[in-house]
Amino acid sequence: MINLIWVALFLVGMVYALFNGTVDEVNQAIFKSASEGVTLCIGLISVLIFWLGLMKVAEEAGLLSKLSRLFKPLMKRIFPEVPPSHPAMGYILSNTIANLFGLGNAATPMGIKAMEELKKLNGGKDSPSRSMITLLALNTSGMTLIPTTVIGIRMQYGSASPTDIVGPTLIATLCTTLSAILIDRYFYYRRKRKGKK
Repeated sequence: MINLIWVALFLVGMVYALFNGTVDEVNQAIFKSASEGVTLCIGLISVLIFWLGLMKVAEEAGLLSKLSRLFKPLMKRIFPEVPPSHPAMGYILSNTIANLFGLGNAATPMGIKAMEELKKLNGGKDSPSRSMITLLALNTSGMTLIPTTVIGIRMQYGSASPTDIVGPTLIATLCTTLSAILIDRYFYYRRKRKGKK
């Protein structure tokens, strides 16, 4: 479906450019943005490699397991249906820690594995469980301590102080994460009350 939307947007833009006589400007914009996209990706890859390497060092040093132990009591409360020793809990913790360090690309595979494990816990049903909805809400809100991707983009475009975004990002993502948990809990308990009636 999303492919059809993109094709429709492209066609509407090209038709509009034809009628306004701005096809040359559209062509220049396409090639310029393609060139900038490649440059930006190369810059972001270097930042991502650095942080993934740092996470690997932290993992080898035992820091990630300590962070996992630190977050495990909180995650047990957020995901009460998931047994603490279940593989899903490990993937949820890894996903959360990767998101905290702004490594969304590294967090995605762990989030997918967590969803697969949660689906097994849900008996393989097609309808999502409470834990699956909660994980999706947490991932969407994405609490971040160090927004590595945004810092990389700011560095790429020559920001005088690319790390100034850390404080506002922390505050904003803390608010979105708390909101996601509160909204998730509100709808869960509302559904539970309706089920008892």
